[in-house]
Amino acid sequence: MPRRSASPVRPWRDRPERNRVNDPRTTTHGTPERARTAQEVADDVVARVLARAGASLQSSAAEHTTYDGDQLDLEERTSLRRVAGLSTELQDVTEVEYRQLRLERVVLVGLWGEGTAEDAENSLRELAALAETAGSQVLDGLLQHRRTPDPGTYLGSGKAAELARLVAAVGADTVVVDGDLAPSQRRSLEDVVRVKVVDRTALILDIFAQHAKSREGKAQVELAQLEYLLPRLRGWGESMSRQAGGQVGGAGAGMGSRGPGETKIELDRRRIRNRMARLRREIAAMQPSRQTKRASRKRNAVPSVAIAGYTNAGKSSLLNRLTGAGVLVENALFATLDPTVRRAETADGRVYTLADTVGFVRSLPHQLVEAFRSTLEEVADADLILHVVDASHPDPEGQIAAVRHVFADIPGAMDVPEIIVLNKADLASPEAIARLRSREVHSVVVSAHTGEGIAELMELVADQLPRPGVPVDVVVPYSRGDLVSRVHEHGDIDAEEHTPDGTWLRARVDATLAGELNAVAVRRA
Repeated sequence: MPRRSASPVRPWRDRPERNRVNDPRTTTHGTPERARTAQEVADDVVARVLARAGASLQSSAAEHTTYDGDQLDLEERTSLRRVAGLSTELQDVTEVEYRQLRLERVVLVGLWGEGTAEDAENSLRELAALAETAGSQVLDGLLQHRRTPDPGTYLGSGKAAELARLVAAVGADTVVVDGDLAPSQRRSLEDVVRVKVVDRTALILDIFAQHAKSREGKAQVELAQLEYLLPRLRGWGESMSRQAGGQVGGAGAGMGSRGPGETKIELDRRRIRNRMARLRREIAAMQPSRQTKRASRKRNAVPSVAIAGYTNAGKSSLLNRLTGAGVLVENALFATLDPTVRRAETADGRVYTLADTVGFVRSLPHQLVEAFRSTLEEVADADLILHVVDASHPDPEGQIAAVRHVFADIPGAMDVPEIIVLNKADLASPEAIARLRSREVHSVVVSAHTGEGIAELMELVADQLPRPGVPVDVVVPYSRGDLVSRVHEHGDIDAEEHTPDGTWLRARVDATLAGELNAVAVRRA
């Protein structure tokens, strides 16, 4: 079916004079041709977003390097993507368990409020990428210029009716709203458009549910989904009611004793709360394992580096380039949910760990921040944060601000030293790179795809990692070669010599290792 405009384009003389704006994209040789209405600008924004729709579903195989490994997980994930034309009318429900295996056809809806048209375009484009990552096909969009959402239908009655006509015209089965809908707003909008309405939070939760693989990740996602669902349960009259509180049959207490029973919606809420409590206990039970691993690294004085940043900024590609980890790399939002920790080594031989963490996004649902708090602790417990930024994005400054907003919700994360890694330098413009470097002094320009700037980044990491501070001057007997090896691995050696009594070392190590060395040291002749 051919794509139609979100709003029919009317001749200029028929348009209202109100809401006229100046848009620099309409100028010729720097001079505005004429003032344009806000709705005309909004229509142009939608047209540009739709013209680029589908980019996140394209194969990213060409972007892989030899550092990314075989990428077997990518084939597995692609095989689970919903496909068009697959019937969900199954004879045996056990044939498929994976949600509804069909390609949802969606219409995007956004509000353009206080910001510029460029801000509205970036937000709607990100919503399109989220919808495509979830496995949907973007058919059309509608962008409304209004200061605040309508408390009833989010858009207002007129725009809601226009959206209903648009949905019917393109044959969509879902509306995706670029914002958080109150339960009443979602119900009212669904009553008007007569199809499923999904807000931004529900869409992100859907992506997380698709991509979580580990037991802890699945539990965290389910907890977040239940927290989101609890206030949004919807009753449908008598079918949701359980009004016979007493015995209905003749053996009961009789007339006058049957009070109202528990309604089905109340029963569902109680079950959800019980399930949430169980999930919180399970996640708490998994936390000691992660804490034990972190404590072991701290006991052995192994510095840790956390790779964090906006989703799809190239964090996993950077981890693969630095360590050859071969973790999943996909041109999609939230490709990584389960953190990956790999061993790395500085040029002078010091060992440290690199942790790839879940990506952040603008207005990250608070349910996810709470549910993934144990995972996000990897950032707070790190000795250094590599904040990866997509320098080729239209609004990298906005992404940096969104990530730091999430950092502020993680106790201790704002106190960790941070290096801004301006990734995708092969795609970014020199003007954007220069602008970002002037704003972020502690930054380095790299390309995980081509390898540009990687050597400079590794030198900067080695310089920023904490160095052991306890000086030792000891002779270690040859029977304790394990201690000498640990000094080589975790300490800074100033001098080393093999003597008849053992290995003489003058070095700086952590306090624990210094105590072990002094305990076995041989007095020098």
